[in-house]
Amino acid sequence: MNFGSGKTKFVQGILKYFGLEKEISSPTFTIVNEYNTSIYPIYHFDVYRLADIDEFYAMGGEEYFENGICFIEWGEIIEEILPPDYIKITFQKDIQNEDYRTLQIETFGNKVLTI
Repeated sequence: MNFGSGKTKFVQGILKYFGLEKEISSPTFTIVNEYNTSIYPIYHFDVYRLADIDEFYAMGGEEYFENGICFIEWGEIIEEILPPDYIKITFQKDIQNEDYRTLQIETFGNKVLTI
């Protein structure tokens, strides 16, 4: 994953679906932003600045997994503690057109995720 590849923009699009486009901000310095929707709470993490997984545990990060939908930027930093069922989306900038992105979507586990 790289900087400026569209991770936050992607989450902004999801939140816009729930009518939350005015509340969106990047969680770069807060680590997690919480959004309440009419269906599920949504948690938007940016774990790039964490020193290690212990820092994620210290903030109670794993508790969020059970309570709503989590979008985690730089999730590979905490990949070993992610729940068994998750979707990994890798964003890649297009070399020829800086306005385009390629998304690689991988699913892990057996649970079907529905919204």
